[in-house]
Amino acid sequence: MSLNIKDLGFSYTNVSVLNDICLDVLEPQLISILGPNGVGKSTLIHCINKILIPTGGEVRIDDVEVGEYSFKDLAKKVGYVPYSSSDAFPLTVIDTVLMGRHPHSNRRSTESDLEKVYDVLKMLDITHLAMRSFDELSAGQHQKVMLARGMVQEPQILLLDEPTANLDIKHQMEVTKILRDLSHKQDIMIIMISHDLNIAAKYSDKVVLMYDGTIFSIGTPEEVLTEENISRVYDVESHVIIDEGRPHIILRDPKNISNYQTQV
Repeated sequence: MSLNIKDLGFSYTNVSVLNDICLDVLEPQLISILGPNGVGKSTLIHCINKILIPTGGEVRIDDVEVGEYSFKDLAKKVGYVPYSSSDAFPLTVIDTVLMGRHPHSNRRSTESDLEKVYDVLKMLDITHLAMRSFDELSAGQHQKVMLARGMVQEPQILLLDEPTANLDIKHQMEVTKILRDLSHKQDIMIIMISHDLNIAAKYSDKVVLMYDGTIFSIGTPEEVLTEENISRVYDVESHVIIDEGRPHIILRDPKNISNYQTQV
């Protein structure tokens, strides 16, 4: 399994979104893509899964240019879970998740497909929702069901656009830990977009920090999530401490700091 991105560029008409993106991932791991809104995170994901066609450079999966794959063949290698689903499926949860088995099946689902679905529902602790109607679920439940649909696809690469959106803190941690364990135990390359620096720092093997359509920094969480990088990319002040071997970011409000120093 390999993902190679070389000199990738993408533009909407005359507006450049991505410039000279280079990224090589050669083994299963959990990678978090971080950065402010509008820096091209989702566009990068969409160029990897062929939703968008790059205007420059190339994306190669297993040394084959993404554009050369049929959509069905690409779906056997790359799964995608969007930020949030606006789809209102008049289907049960189990039937919604079964849709993820489409690249591997012909016309009918098999007993093996159902077993894989229930395994994933159990892993995400949503077995009790199996016979519920998808369009009656809460936003957080929607997110877990869509994650389950991506996981049963059994891709070599799983792309996720903010998979913990709409989840509370406990479930954010649980889901991200599941993704990390999934990448390590089942040899899946998992690439997720996140806005939560601390959860990304706690569980990611590698972090890609984007800024202004380029990769600003890439490496381990400790290498990338520094006070200097956070200040430059997010334009906020922070204090970074190491907790259990991982960086933990404490955001600072300069105005509050100034007021505190004045009072002291």
